[in-house]
Amino acid sequence: MPKEEKTEEEIEEERIEAIREKMGRAAQLILFKHHRQPGAKSWELKRALGKKYPEIVKMLDQELQKIGLTIKEVSEGEDKPARYYATMAGHPRLSDRTFGWRIDDMAALVITLSYIQSKRGGAPEKEVKEILREKFPKWRVNQILNKFTKKGYISEDDEGILYIDWRTRAEIDQKELLGRLIGKEGELEDVSG
Repeated sequence: MPKEEKTEEEIEEERIEAIREKMGRAAQLILFKHHRQPGAKSWELKRALGKKYPEIVKMLDQELQKIGLTIKEVSEGEDKPARYYATMAGHPRLSDRTFGWRIDDMAALVITLSYIQSKRGGAPEKEVKEILREKFPKWRVNQILNKFTKKGYISEDDEGILYIDWRTRAEIDQKELLGRLIGKEGELEDVSG
């Protein structure tokens, strides 16, 4: 019995279905935490999706943008693979919840990141702690910095220097943050909507 040839339409449907399956797998890797940190590294995506994974990630990003999310590629260093991470597209409105963060933790994060930026990307932990102790008790400062390190907002080297880490680069527009802090953008606009 001769094998039936597939029509061009059937071949195209199979190709589209294969792309959908790969987009679903990319979404699973990027959106769901399966390691200590959320997101997926480039080598994980390449292994699961093939060498054309950037195209699949780009298509997934286009779909996620329809619901207010975006995928960011964050470099963790020259010798380390990039990480793909899903975050909100745009800025949250003031009326939005704080996403489980205490308002004083948010303030401490802004202070910490601003100080690190003002020191050209690396600040001694001792100096950051001194600044934070002006507003927070000593035990709280240590707790806050540990939280920021565990969540990937800052990192510390062997010499006690704090740096901005991958999650800050993914979630926070550092240039805009600095501009708002120094008043370069003019009056703060009403972001509540």
